Amino acid sequence: MPIPSRTAHASHLAAEIATQPDDWARARVTADTYRDVLPRRGEYVAAIGCGTSLFMARAFAALREEAGLGTTDAWPASRIRDRDYDRYLVICRSGTTTEVVEAMRRMPAATPRTVLCASPRTPVLDLGDPVLIDEVDERSVVSTRFATTALAVLRHHLGQDLTAAIDQARTVLVEDPRRALAAVRHAEQITFVGMGFAAALAEESALKLRESCRSWTEAYPATEYRHGPIGISAPGRAVWGLGPLDARFAADVAATGAHLEHRDIDPMAELVRVHRLCVLRAADLGLDPDHPRNLSRSVMLDR
Repeated sequence: MPIPSRTAHASHLAAEIATQPDDWARARVTADTYRDVLPRRGEYVAAIGCGTSLFMARAFAALREEAGLGTTDAWPASRIRDRDYDRYLVICRSGTTTEVVEAMRRMPAATPRTVLCASPRTPVLDLGDPVLIDEVDERSVVSTRFATTALAVLRHHLGQDLTAAIDQARTVLVEDPRRALAAVRHAEQITFVGMGFAAALAEESALKLRESCRSWTEAYPATEYRHGPIGISAPGRAVWGLGPLDARFAADVAATGAHLEHRDIDPMAELVRVHRLCVLRAADLGLDPDHPRNLSRSVMLDR
């Protein structure tokens, strides 16, 4: 498993964030290599995960249904429903998460299951058809490149062209984050919003900042912002949009006095901007973003 050098980076998190454009480009080969075990057109699919992996499952489900490729449910591993699925798709970085292992053991033996994982020689790889992407494994507890690369594999599999997303992420990574993120660097509170698969990436954005630097963040589908969440917006706070927003959205945020952060780029590239804010704010607070409070690489429960 190649691990990026920290020579030019202050943390493993920063180093892992920086490899993402290249990781997404290589993901096309992975998608082609494993296409026979990835969800097929028309299959009824359950995508499952925990934490960040759950948000990637939700993003995939939204994209697959929008493409008309088949009904796709997304479940936390601990809450998967007993339905007549044609295939299970499991996302699990560590390969050892208790709820994921237990869920896979309960799946009907005759139903195909595919697992995207970054960790060799782990239990989940023996419980399904493995798609091992250990080149994007991470030393930081906070997951970035594994999650986005797993989603990139799935987006390539759906037939999407990620060239623009990759180029946009490269542009993000050469920016000075102190300038590019100046308007949100010290925001008291940030509400992330998005539609379609970007709604799941909004949830992931909020989680990343909570994990890495203990920030006050929330996330909602963009059309739900007016139905309650707008009440938290105020001067000194921010609303961050991922992906397209409707024509009235900017005016609604402006009326609250909050700052609207939004670029017309692919939501995965926008997520890289959030990743960079995690590093910046953690440094401001003197926190170690590789070892967040109360968190570990894998949740392994004593049953």
